[in-house]
Amino acid sequence: MSTDISDIVWRGPQGELIACFEKNKVMRENLQEIRQICQDALEDAVLMGCDEQQFRAALTDLIADLVNPYLPHES
Repeated sequence: MSTDISDIVWRGPQGELIACFEKNKVMRENLQEIRQICQDALEDAVLMGCDEQQFRAALTDLIADLVNPYLPHES
């Protein structure tokens, strides 16, 4: 099972379509880079004898811990 990055329809916070070609291109390229880095790291982990499921869980935790620096500030 593989997600086709080019099939993702990006939407804004209120559900509006992100139709800008350049924005969609950047998002696609970013995800392709992230996928390749994660694939390389998974291969390294397995080759070094790490448990694949533990590594996948670590990636999941890493993503869950990402911080949005652009959240509106409460005043």
